[in-house]
Amino acid sequence: MPKILVVNGPNLNLLGKREPDIYGTLTLDELNENLNKVASELHFDLQFFQSNSEGSIIDFIHGYGFEADGMIINPGAYTHYSYAIRDAIAGVGIKTVEVHLSNIQEREEFRKISVIAPVCINSVIGYGARSYEMALAYFSDNRQKD
Repeated sequence: MPKILVVNGPNLNLLGKREPDIYGTLTLDELNENLNKVASELHFDLQFFQSNSEGSIIDFIHGYGFEADGMIINPGAYTHYSYAIRDAIAGVGIKTVEVHLSNIQEREEFRKISVIAPVCINSVIGYGARSYEMALAYFSDNRQKD
């Protein structure tokens, strides 16, 4: 069964509590549980990881990226300035879909630029928790093509 890494960056551990008007009321555990159900139907095995530390995210990508079939990443604030995470994704060559719960294009000016997007095969932004499901569907729809 293909393995997809699901990586969540800083402050995503606060989902359900942090600015629910922007990020929703679903907790990260609930989001992961729902995504696991979708993954089961699509015949994917998911491995979840969340960290508020850039180095830990990079170490995780280095440690598991070569053996996984793809990755869904919500880099949080690292989206806008972490060339190190960008380089980790490029370095392991893992097919990656970037996701964001909110539409970063309609928020503060500094959130509109993603340094991660250029090394990703797709980005899904602004659909709340469904963004993750849509990323997983992308992997399913492109299973034969990639």
